[in-house]
Amino acid sequence: MSDEDSLTLNESETTAAPVERRRRTGGRGGERSRKPSGAKYLNLVNNLARTELLSPETLDDIHEASLTILEEIGMDIILPEARDRMKAAGADVTPGKERVRFDRNLILELIASAPSTFTLHARNPLRNVEIGGRNLVFAQVASAPFVADREGGRRAGNQEDFRKLIKLAQSFDIIHMTGGYPVEPIDIHASVRHLDCLSDIVKLTDKAFHCYSLGKQRNLDAIEIARIGRGISMEQMEREPSLFTIINSSSPLRLDGPMLQGIIEMSSRGQVVVVTPFTLAGAMAPVTIAGALVQQNAEALCGIAFTQMVRKGAPVMYGGFTSNVDMKTGAPAFGTPEYMKAVICGGQLARRYGIPYRTSNTNASNTLDAQAAYESALSLWALTQGGGNFVLHAAGWSEGGLTASFEKFILDVDMLQMVAEFLTPLDVSSDALALDAVRDVGPGGHYFGTAHTLARYETAFYSPILSDWRNYETWTEAGRPTTYDHANRVFKETLARYERPPLDPAIEEELDAFVARRKQEGGVPTDF
Repeated sequence: MSDEDSLTLNESETTAAPVERRRRTGGRGGERSRKPSGAKYLNLVNNLARTELLSPETLDDIHEASLTILEEIGMDIILPEARDRMKAAGADVTPGKERVRFDRNLILELIASAPSTFTLHARNPLRNVEIGGRNLVFAQVASAPFVADREGGRRAGNQEDFRKLIKLAQSFDIIHMTGGYPVEPIDIHASVRHLDCLSDIVKLTDKAFHCYSLGKQRNLDAIEIARIGRGISMEQMEREPSLFTIINSSSPLRLDGPMLQGIIEMSSRGQVVVVTPFTLAGAMAPVTIAGALVQQNAEALCGIAFTQMVRKGAPVMYGGFTSNVDMKTGAPAFGTPEYMKAVICGGQLARRYGIPYRTSNTNASNTLDAQAAYESALSLWALTQGGGNFVLHAAGWSEGGLTASFEKFILDVDMLQMVAEFLTPLDVSSDALALDAVRDVGPGGHYFGTAHTLARYETAFYSPILSDWRNYETWTEAGRPTTYDHANRVFKETLARYERPPLDPAIEEELDAFVARRKQEGGVPTDF
């Protein structure tokens, strides 16, 4: 039935039980064509009590075991400049050797200088995001090599789909920032891809964004593009972080050259580094979740400490990405009970060190089905209970991260908004307790037509994007649309009404000139 019908039911239908109820001919909301929700989702705070799976004693055990790894086994550091900086800071470096060992007190002293909270600035100040504490920030899917929708199927990443996914990220306030490239547009040559992609992000969104650490020049170009986009000086940008990068260790126990170079370029300029070990239990980490967490923690602490060697107080996040593999096939598994445990324990470790915590909304489904929904739901449950501050791959991740899905993006947006609604404090004001409404209705009545209901019915409850609440007969008459159908329709409707955010013409002119000059110079060298 329609919203209007639900408020004008015949009283006899609600107070008596007729022999045969009148068949409902209307739906329960019909197909939804709602515009994205407003600014209520811009700044999320998670005040829930944190779930703690580790006792203080077992948390200490993981912490101490991690430091023992760094002291006794060490990390392979595949960049001479990084080893020189580590040696100068007091690490145990042998000339000509890549293995570096770290005294535990050195590690603890360094990570103590990392800020517990900071602001990541966007070109639109309303889109600035607070990182750390109890803040919760969502970024869309990043780095997928493939893209998919129902009509086009699974296909290689390309610029057209890249731009569409960026537009979707701009269209929903629950997506606070873009991650990396939502899909890798391989139809743009790698030598200039970063220039086109980051320029598009500045023009098509007004949110904070990411750069890949794939060599010094790409970092420098990205920093300059972010600076131009905000219309500020480099001095101001160093005071106001405006760009972030993900630094993945090459698990087990290695940091490669591009990642280390990325830390140097970003941290030295006060930009945000997210240190995220890629520790899959049974593959690149011990098969036990506890062992994988020990390795994750050792690798994360090493990277975080290095950011502080480069620049004391540089903003950094503790990234957790520990999950397991399918021991029958070796394929990564996500949204598993093991992933949930690792996410929650990772949150405990990050809080122990007072460093903002990055995690992810994951699933391993190949399509938009029940598996995609329940694995993502379990991921979101864990990261919410575990105190995640920054959630990468929050919308659109499919096939274990290999595919950016348009329909999954919409499903995830709906789920993220539900999380945000759940985190909204319960209103227990005297008005919300509704004693006057109860007095007016009394025993045996109904609340559909009361002044209390009429004043609130449009905003009383969360209105899902995808849920179909029509009765069976009406749903059948409409062709039995599925969640996949609704998500397909909604992403197209959203793109159709997309509006590019305002950008100062002088800034756009400066940005275009920089990109054109760098392209003329050849971008960055490649071997193809």
